[in-house]
Amino acid sequence: MIIEQKQIDRIIEMAWEDRTPFEAIVYQFKLSESDVIKLMRKHLKPSSFRMWRKRVNSGVSQKHLRKRNPEISRFKCSRQRSISLNKISKR
Repeated sequence: MIIEQKQIDRIIEMAWEDRTPFEAIVYQFKLSESDVIKLMRKHLKPSSFRMWRKRVNSGVSQKHLRKRNPEISRFKCSRQRSISLNKISKR
């Protein structure tokens, strides 16, 4: 499977986000967790890759749905603002 640079950048961004589970990456890009690890190893500096792996395995990250609070069932952050009429409320 050939992945464009734009998609690689998005996968890396999603992998770094704590609230984005691996299941979301599988759903959007059809890449398993091991594929994401290989991609991260290939495209990150060695020190950045080690930092990311340590963070994912430490329990701080909730990259796996089984580690999450069962009430969380969506990919959108609960603190994300809604946009109405293309204007963001500043109150």
